[in-house]
Amino acid sequence: MPVVVVESPAKAKTINKYLGSDYTVLASYGHVRDLPPKDGSVDTDNEFAMKWEIGRDSAKHVRAIADALKDDNNLILATDPDREGEAISWHLEEALRKRRAVKKDTPVSRVVFNAITKSAVTEAMQNPRDVDSDLVEAYLARRALDYLVGFNLSPVLWRKLPGARSAGRVQSVCLRLIVEREEEIEAFNAREYWSVKALLSTPRGKEFEARLTVLGGQKLDRYDLENETAAELAVQAITSRDLSVQSVEAKPATRNPSPPFMTSTLQQEASRKFGFGARQTMSTAQRLYEAGYITYMRTDGIDMAPEAVTAVRDAITDRYGKEFIPASPRIYKNKAKNAQEAHECIRPTDMTVSGSDLAKLEPDQRKLYDLIWKRTLASQMESARFERTSVDVGSDDGQVVLRATGQVVVFEGFLKVYEEGRDDQVTDDDDKRLPQIMEGEAAEKKGITPEQHHTQPPPRYTEATLVKRMEELGIGRPSTYASVITTIQDREYVRKDKNRLFPEDKGRIVTIFLMNFFRQYVGYEFTANLEEELDEISAGDMDYKEVLARFWRDFSAAISETSELRISEVLDKLDAALAPQLYPPREDGTDPRVCPKCGTGQLHLKTSRTGGFVGCGNYPECNYTRPIAGEGAEGEEKLLGTDGDDEIWLKDGRYGPYVQRGEATPENKRPKRTSLPQARNGGWPKEETDLERALQLLSLPRHVGDHPEGGRITANLGRFGPYLMHKFPDDEKPVYVSLKQWAEMFDVGMNHAVELLADKRANPGRRGAATAKPLKELGEHPEDGGPVNVLEGRYGPYVKWGKVNATIPKEVEPADVTMEMAVGWIAEKAAKKKPARKKAAPKKKAAAKK
Repeated sequence: MPVVVVESPAKAKTINKYLGSDYTVLASYGHVRDLPPKDGSVDTDNEFAMKWEIGRDSAKHVRAIADALKDDNNLILATDPDREGEAISWHLEEALRKRRAVKKDTPVSRVVFNAITKSAVTEAMQNPRDVDSDLVEAYLARRALDYLVGFNLSPVLWRKLPGARSAGRVQSVCLRLIVEREEEIEAFNAREYWSVKALLSTPRGKEFEARLTVLGGQKLDRYDLENETAAELAVQAITSRDLSVQSVEAKPATRNPSPPFMTSTLQQEASRKFGFGARQTMSTAQRLYEAGYITYMRTDGIDMAPEAVTAVRDAITDRYGKEFIPASPRIYKNKAKNAQEAHECIRPTDMTVSGSDLAKLEPDQRKLYDLIWKRTLASQMESARFERTSVDVGSDDGQVVLRATGQVVVFEGFLKVYEEGRDDQVTDDDDKRLPQIMEGEAAEKKGITPEQHHTQPPPRYTEATLVKRMEELGIGRPSTYASVITTIQDREYVRKDKNRLFPEDKGRIVTIFLMNFFRQYVGYEFTANLEEELDEISAGDMDYKEVLARFWRDFSAAISETSELRISEVLDKLDAALAPQLYPPREDGTDPRVCPKCGTGQLHLKTSRTGGFVGCGNYPECNYTRPIAGEGAEGEEKLLGTDGDDEIWLKDGRYGPYVQRGEATPENKRPKRTSLPQARNGGWPKEETDLERALQLLSLPRHVGDHPEGGRITANLGRFGPYLMHKFPDDEKPVYVSLKQWAEMFDVGMNHAVELLADKRANPGRRGAATAKPLKELGEHPEDGGPVNVLEGRYGPYVKWGKVNATIPKEVEPADVTMEMAVGWIAEKAAKKKPARKKAAPKKKAAAKK
């Protein structure tokens, strides 16, 4: 039987169903080889030769494929139809040739299909080809570039900016976008302006709202009513005049549907409508693709196969009637920079199947499929038609004119099925319905309202708007957006709060450093041009080694130049660049660089092994510090009050905010400290910490009482949350019981404490796992049986199945975890588990010399 290789076991299962017993379908589990993370993996002195290494987890998959080829000497590579898929096929063939599993006479063919359906797979098998060397070279160029940037730039960051983690080629540019948007917001000065609206009534008693557009015979611009006084004068001008309808104008208007989804627009719309992150969207789409429900989900093409267009138009006719179909099919062309359009759009493989027909799918998959189905359907439907009406109401002397606008939907068209979401919602007066209004009739004033407004800064990026901006600039590719955005969050350069992306101090410093010393390599145009060159390589129009040589010549020179700089020089430059952020003006007008603690020292940007921070120049006499790069820096101090002779401080530390009694002195080197409870233990934000709460925390540990069988029971707050501790006089080790909420440290009574400790002693499971109540019960594992649950662990929520514990990604809420997501994480974790090492046999003793 020919051996067919795909990336994932789910895909293998679906394809095996279509091909039947005549083929052996195996999974490579993604890439089988990668560049080892050490110096010399890309040899810049030897035409950028790359040294590949088979991963420990991948070795068994390669071995399984090699074993299968012993029974049938025929290899069919059926990995994904993109640059990455082509690379996986190339790696597999190379790895198998080195193992001599693929010989000179072994037929090796490459097949691609855009959808995992029986017809698509069957057709692909009938049209094999060779591995595309141009696509492989484009992959090699991209992988080498990413390695050269990451492996050479990251050590410079570590040396010059302790606390920084690493810098990637595309990730750094993405981070720059977020940092620059934050700087725009901080530099923004709001401007006040006013508008005036009037509630008017027709002679028939129907009310409508109109906005003042002309005052004193002059058309009003946005900022003409700049304060309350001007607005009140406008109100008086309207109040003192009789109004009548001067004109009623109705115009037809149309709105066209959006094109079908490509990767970036799917990520944007899933974010807007469901709050999905880019990674969650792609993971869900991957499962839909592997199950055969949708076409390939990594694409920047928006065209649709002719037979698919026909199927969509037939589905529209069946469901809504012929009046919803335009005379000819709609043709879409991508306007995004650097669009390759190598594949079809993302669409359902069967348009007769709607989201409501797939009740067996997990909720996230069903929602995403329904979104794709509706968007595909709408993309080939008739335009929506409206009648937009503008009514001008004014005074006879022409000094005052107010305008009312509205619209009526004449024909729903595509809006019957789908309407694209907006990133930032704005009110639109055009959407209002107006009553019947006749030209020349009087308009009675029911009320006149002045409204104050302020201009708004640009909004922070969401994952959706960030993807959209990267696409506009030509930065990255569909397959990279999710991983790029996830990476900068994992490195703690960026945090996501209420779906908005905020740069952390650490991320700002990295960006400022790169902008000052490697400006070219975080340039938008430079990065986009590099993407264009990679596309030219994939088209066979450029030599990838020439592209690498040109890049490396300039980049290595920049690395060498920066490596010679002293840390003090780097910090001085960053200190100057970050001055507006580090030293904002103080309310009392004093010098923002003067230390607020000692009053004489100057503040400077400093570094330590564990991070960057702002510190007083009078150290060690003054130990004032304030966070700037996060990890390791002692935080901004706030005096909460006094308790007797002791000052009570609120500070930031390596593991978060904490309260402290007194200051560190030679006599008191380790003053009493207690961390603030984390949010998951019912804690509160740092800003809500007052003297009363601080003293409550500093009173810990609390003596709950003496156990009836001997020993003290205490309640305390540790690094991983609140807990009880008790030790019998004869026991070697104490027993610890985690408490769910911080308040229990102060509220738990003796009876309940004794009960909790007895339960823990009776069920001494690892970290209380035996008695832990699941946050969510998902049911039985669909393939192998056994309960799958979501639990809260010491390091955060995780999925448990048998002996496998799989961490839940940061961006996924425990309540949102589905069985499909859990099974994927479990399979990934199980694949990474290292096999137990066999104990080496004891060495035989050498015979004694005679």
